[in-house]
Amino acid sequence: DPDRTVASLYGMIHPDAPDTLAGKLTVRTVFVTDTNRKLRMSLTYPASTGRNFYEILRVIDSLQLTDDYQCATPANWKKG
Repeated sequence: DPDRTVASLYGMIHPDAPDTLAGKLTVRTVFVTDTNRKLRMSLTYPASTGRNFYEILRVIDSLQLTDDYQCATPANWKKG
């Protein structure tokens, strides 16, 4: 998408982004789906922010646990 047509159509560039290289970068979104193709989590980051893969893995662990047991996991919960 060299001219950012698709990114613009999908709203991946903030409308108030500055006319700089950083302002033209798209947001990054992580989608987690289950085996039934149901969306379980989406997390959108601005282009200037790195993703935390440990947090994504923590969410997947939590989703798998709460599918099997009637419980909730608190903030900063870790498997084990």
